[in-house]
This record gives sequence, structure tokens and C-alpha cells, in this order.
Amino acid sequence: MEERAIKAFIHTHFDKCTGCSICQLACSMDLIKGYNPRRSRLLIQLKNENLYHLPVVCNQCENAYCMNACPVKAIQRNDDGIVCIDPDECIGCGLCVQYCPIGMAALDPDTQKAVKCELCQGNPLCVEACPAGALELIYKGEINA
Repeated sequence: MEERAIKAFIHTHFDKCTGCSICQLACSMDLIKGYNPRRSRLLIQLKNENLYHLPVVCNQCENAYCMNACPVKAIQRNDDGIVCIDPDECIGCGLCVQYCPIGMAALDPDTQKAVKCELCQGNPLCVEACPAGALELIYKGEINA
């Protein structure tokens, strides 16, 4: 099987994050057509009594544990290097949720299928919506597998 390289990921600048959650609202609006930060595919962690905020988003890992743990291979890296979940193949076992080291895979409460950030197919709305510039889409060169 041909290895596909990571081509893009979202870099977070926690020192710029204000905790406004606009990124989460933009994400949830695109996904569920409603505003619900808990349904977005990124998280804003409040640290040290809300003194700073840490945006957490899927790293599109080179050696993606979620992908390796999936027993039915429903998680694959697409041609753009984005780790994607095929909802038709997903059996909802939750192993990807269990093995994601940063907690970015989840089971959708409506479908009971796995979901994660897929970079909005290369144009992440969270990056576009962030007024503080705390999220940045980074393109990188080919990675030798």
C-alpha cells in the first residue's frame, strides 16, 4: 500500500488564543448547521484558572494511532495527506477514540460513527474564523515515509 505524506495541518498559537470559541462555532455550523461548540472538532482547553487558552485540533499525525487502531480500515490518509474517516466503513467501535493521544477523535452522538477534524477538505473554517490568528494552516513538503 502506498504511503501518503502529510501535506497540511493546523498549527496552534496558544499565546494568541482569547478563548472566544468563534473557531468552534464556525466548525459546528459547518458540520451540524447549528452553533454548538461541543459538537465542533476542535477544543479550547482553559488552563490555569482561565489565564490562558489552548486550542487543540487534530495533528494529522504521520503515524496516526486512530488509523492504526481501526479494525476495519475506515480511517485512511487521502490524496491530500488528510487523515479521513469513511462513515460508510466505520463500525463505531470507538478504538480510534481510545487511541487518539490528544482526544481529537470522537463518536458522533447522532450517528455513533467516528468523527475527527478533516481540515474542511483543505480550507479549515476555524482558521478563517479565528479573529486572533491563533490557528494557522501550515503546508509542508513531502515527508519521506
